[in-house]
Amino acid sequence: MDTVDEFSDQCPYCGETILLLIDTSAGSRHYIEDCTVCCRPIQVLVSVDLEGQWTVQLKHENDV
Repeated sequence: MDTVDEFSDQCPYCGETILLLIDTSAGSRHYIEDCTVCCRPIQVLVSVDLEGQWTVQLKHENDV
């Protein structure tokens, strides 16, 4: 079953608040999504633990 949750945070480039839809049923993963305000590419790092609790980090595209 797909579980989609809303997540909002500040874009690491422009600082504006953005809203992302996070599919927590897919487990931990890393992908690139463009900011809806400034269109810069953001690294989205989703971590899901064994209990299903999830966290999201937003980083610049070239951050490691």
